[in-house]
Amino acid sequence: MESQGESVRDLQGRLSALGYDSGGDDAGGFGPATEQAVRAFQLERGLRCDGVCGDQTWSALVEAGLELGDRLLYYKRPMLRGDDVADLQRRLGALGFDAGKVDGIFGVQTNLALRDFQRNVGLTVDDGILGPETLRMLLNVSGRAHGPDIMSEIRERQRLLEGPRTIMGMRVVVGETGGLAALVDGVRRALGRSGCSVNTLHDPDESVQARLANRLSGDVYLGLGLEPDMAGCGTAYFVGYNGIGSEGGRRLAETVQATLPSALGIPDRGVRGMRLPVLRETRMPAVMVELGPPSVVVEHAVTVAAALVSALACWASSPCDDPSVPPATTPVGRSPVAQPFRALKRGVKVRWGYACWCPGFARWNGQAWRCGWQSWR
Repeated sequence: MESQGESVRDLQGRLSALGYDSGGDDAGGFGPATEQAVRAFQLERGLRCDGVCGDQTWSALVEAGLELGDRLLYYKRPMLRGDDVADLQRRLGALGFDAGKVDGIFGVQTNLALRDFQRNVGLTVDDGILGPETLRMLLNVSGRAHGPDIMSEIRERQRLLEGPRTIMGMRVVVGETGGLAALVDGVRRALGRSGCSVNTLHDPDESVQARLANRLSGDVYLGLGLEPDMAGCGTAYFVGYNGIGSEGGRRLAETVQATLPSALGIPDRGVRGMRLPVLRETRMPAVMVELGPPSVVVEHAVTVAAALVSALACWASSPCDDPSVPPATTPVGRSPVAQPFRALKRGVKVRWGYACWCPGFARWNGQAWRCGWQSWR
């Protein structure tokens, strides 16, 4: 983006509308106040914080300005993105309809969840389009639901707990965006010796890497990035617009951080939930490990590979915080809230109000999981 002109004025206007003040600079001039506002926005949105309004930051700004009801929402290619989509996903999930992770991308899972919602509330169409009538019903019903979106969390835990407790046979996708081809190849060989099926990706575009990783049906994505101007190791995992992160991704990030910095003798820069494209767009637990300085990474490539294999094996043995909690037994693709929600539609009374599906504890097919009934007057 240019340092002055109408594009900067547009940038400043969008930042101001979102509550990020750049008033210390002249209108249309990219000065220190505008840079600080960009940094604050990037930090809040889980982007790399460099104060530069590049493609990712600009796209995030455009998405952040969209509110539910501003436009029709439906499944198309390329997929619709924005905070309005994230709000839809959050509301559907709070009602028990599995729209997938709250990533602000209107994909297949969100389309199916919206259709399921339309059928359950008795709308005349179940076309998967959030038009005026569907929006009115969604706002009316979701306004009564108290509790977070837990469906994506339940589904991810189910997948993780049903998986093997070993990396033997695990499909691992290892990617890098530039400068670490040799290291990625070393990690591939080390994981292969441990029995993993490994695919490597080398592309500067994180969205391309996410798309390829999804096509490969990987069980986990391990991204490696080089930090040329900073010493240390930091690992990022996906956190949704509802503040709920990928449990599998977070656990893997924590395991990597517990292993890699000490093995290399470099500073531990911690774990952070972010919305980098490769984390946001992959359909599997994913982490991005950023390392520096380059001299240490190159010199100790064998150590890095061994530490990552160790971390991945440790994670596979315990991918969730509480592996003693059994997974839900409802078949994937069917909403476990369908029957309770039909009761809500018909206005079935419970003890002191109407019923909705929300956090608590209940049993489905004899299995305990984190759901339950809540009532309101």
